[in-house]
Amino acid sequence: MTIQPVLMIQGGAGRAFQDKKRAVRIRRKMAHILKLSYKTLLKTNALEAVTFAVKLLEDDPDFNAGTGSQLQADGVARLSASIMDGSSERFAGVINVEQIKNPILIARSLLLERDRVLCGKEALKYAKSIGFKPTDPRTKASILRWKKTKEEACDTVGACALDRRGNLASATSTGGRGHERPGRVSDSGMPVANYADSWCAVSATGIGEEIIDEGLAIKIATRIRDGLSLKQAFAKTFREVKSHSRRMGAMGVDSKGNVAWATTTEVLIYAWMKGKKTGIFG
Repeated sequence: MTIQPVLMIQGGAGRAFQDKKRAVRIRRKMAHILKLSYKTLLKTNALEAVTFAVKLLEDDPDFNAGTGSQLQADGVARLSASIMDGSSERFAGVINVEQIKNPILIARSLLLERDRVLCGKEALKYAKSIGFKPTDPRTKASILRWKKTKEEACDTVGACALDRRGNLASATSTGGRGHERPGRVSDSGMPVANYADSWCAVSATGIGEEIIDEGLAIKIATRIRDGLSLKQAFAKTFREVKSHSRRMGAMGVDSKGNVAWATTTEVLIYAWMKGKKTGIFG
């Protein structure tokens, strides 16, 4: 039986857009990245498609991942990303890696290694060993933003996919909250924010510590394994999130090709495509 491939991408959760021009620009970019990434999904598989999609999001300084990310309290960009292959249930990630503009590519390479989660200087050393050249992901705009405002972000980028063979995968990447204490660990390098198995793929965004407290992505996936539908698992989990007054959002795809999303923030920027059907929100 041929399965209709499905792809979801997200550009973060947080406050509603105050800058209308930026809102239009973000939606246009999401549509473009979704279209390119869906073509990759049709040609390859779920794992390669989520890697490709998140790399494109990392490359765009309008999103808080990769180039132009939020900076930590000392003005340094320390990035985190993870990827999970649902067919093998293997997870890999990098945490607080410096001088790398596409941490998702390092995570993708680590998926083939015995030691699959690396942090800090050792993550950079590994990246260099496989051919990545150190690059400062900061931009003039990100440095100026760091100097002018202490406001913290609660946005992350991610992708979830189901391919024609029925395999699921997820990938998530972030620059962090911004102005956090150096050494703070983001949820985006953990399965609580990025999880995939043979039942579903989930990518989360929001306040990292609160996502960790909820065990968000794993909780959703466990409920689906226990018999709830994707929609039911999201609904039940986010009722709990709301009752705890926590700020986060998530999106997911299941093995049947269903999609779901939920948030307790003012906005969740996401888009999905299944064949000729598509939706862009945020």
